[in-house]
Amino acid sequence: MSESPASIRELCIQILACGELEAKLVPPFVGDGGGELLPDVPSGPPIVFERPARAPGLEMHPGSERLPRPIELGDPRARATCLRRFAHHELMAVELFAWALLLWPDAPAELRRGFCLALADEQRHCRMYLERLRAHGGELGDEPLSDYFWKHAPAIRAHPRGLAAFLASIGLTLEQANLDFTLLYADGFRRGGDEASARVAEVVHADEQRHVRLAAEWLARLAPPGEDEIASYTAAVPFPLEASRAKGRRFSAEARRAAGLSEALIEHVRSARPAHANRKP
Repeated sequence: MSESPASIRELCIQILACGELEAKLVPPFVGDGGGELLPDVPSGPPIVFERPARAPGLEMHPGSERLPRPIELGDPRARATCLRRFAHHELMAVELFAWALLLWPDAPAELRRGFCLALADEQRHCRMYLERLRAHGGELGDEPLSDYFWKHAPAIRAHPRGLAAFLASIGLTLEQANLDFTLLYADGFRRGGDEASARVAEVVHADEQRHVRLAAEWLARLAPPGEDEIASYTAAVPFPLEASRAKGRRFSAEARRAAGLSEALIEHVRSARPAHANRKP
C-alpha cells in the first residue's frame, strides 16, 4: 500500500492494514510539513478493523511482564524495557485513533481534527521513545508486545454510547492515567542518569494534557442534556475500564487542572477504588 496517502481516510486504512512500523508512523500532514492536515472528507460507511495488521516481530500477545519500577531505572536494561513498552503504548494509541476515525466517519469535524492532531502526537511520541530505545541498543520487537489497549476495542465499539465510550476509555482513562505515569517515570529516568529519556516523558506528559482536555470537552458536548460529567464518564466507560484505572501511583491533581478537568472529576478519580474492592466476599 502507498505510504503517501491523499486523505485522512487513506492514511487511517494504511495505519491499520499495513503491518510495517514506518507505514504506521507516516504523519497526517500534507507533504513534509507539520501544519496542514491531509484532507478529511469522510465518505461511505464506517470501516471496521478488528485488529491492526502487524509485521513479524511486532505481533501483539495477551498479558505482559511486570514493568520495571522507577527506582530500578539506574539499570540500562530496565530503562530499555520501559522505553520499549512506552513506545508500544504510543503505537497502539496511533492505531486506535485511526480506528476511531474510520469507525465514526460522521463525527463532528472539529472532533475529527482533534483526533488527527492527537494521532500525530502519538506518532511523534513513538518515534521519540524508539530513538531512546535504540540508544540503549534495543528494538521494539525484542520482547513480546502486549495487546492491553487493543483488548478494550470490542467493548468500546459495542457500547451504546459509541463515540463517547472511546473518549471515556482512551482520553479520560488511559491517557489520564498517563498524566501520572509520565511524571513518575520522568523522575525515574532522571534519577537513573538518563536525562534524555526523562525529557521525552515530559514532552509526552505535556501533550497528554491536550488529549485529556479534548476528551473531557467532547464527552460533555456529547452527553445528554443535564447530565453531569461524572455521570457521563461512568455511563460511557466500558468495563473493565473505570475511574480507578485513570490514575497512577502518584496522583497529580495539578496536571489534571492543567488539562481542564473539574475539581469534582479530579476528586472522583483520586478517591476511586477498583469495583471489585467494593464487593463483599
